[in-house]
Amino acid sequence: MSQLFQIHPDNPQQRLLNTASDMVQAGGVAVYPTDSTYAIGCQMGDKRAIDRLRLIRQLGKKHEFTLVCQDLSAIATYAKVSNAAYRFLKAHTPGPYTFILQATHEVPRRLQNPKRKSIGIRVPDNAILKGLLETLGEPMISTTLMLPGDDMALTDPYEAQALLSNQVDLVIDGGYCGYEETTVVDLIDDIPVVVREGLGPIDGFGR
Repeated sequence: MSQLFQIHPDNPQQRLLNTASDMVQAGGVAVYPTDSTYAIGCQMGDKRAIDRLRLIRQLGKKHEFTLVCQDLSAIATYAKVSNAAYRFLKAHTPGPYTFILQATHEVPRRLQNPKRKSIGIRVPDNAILKGLLETLGEPMISTTLMLPGDDMALTDPYEAQALLSNQVDLVIDGGYCGYEETTVVDLIDDIPVVVREGLGPIDGFGR
């Protein structure tokens, strides 16, 4: 049976963040708010937890997960970022964007695109998630909380707990989240190319 934490969206309680971090580090799978939708994720290096994510969402081995990072400084460890790409990232983070970048050797191969050796990177503008990432001390593997057969993300953490109580370890109630996913931007060749239009504005982007 999963636990449900009510965490203040603007002033997250550190004691709850500490417990949530401990649960993730112990192999837990968590549901949490972002600046776009609710998401589901786990520790980056935990293969068993990642396999649980795939099972919950019924994702194939080719599905590309996203690394959610606390800030830009974490991105350089896990993705190859040119000066031009860094300037673009700095202008658009934190925010509801996912950026496709070349992965470094710090990213497990099973999480990379098998052909392009790329990874999705995200710096969300959400106080709860940023606090969790800071407490955890590393990025998390993340994907939208969209259940098999659905075409929109779940927006109610209580509904998520009712549906997934035996499949996840933690649900964080951080208030309302929308159902619109992030805008996905490919930055591998430095020129921003919009792969998916979502919540993040794309005025002035390449197409």
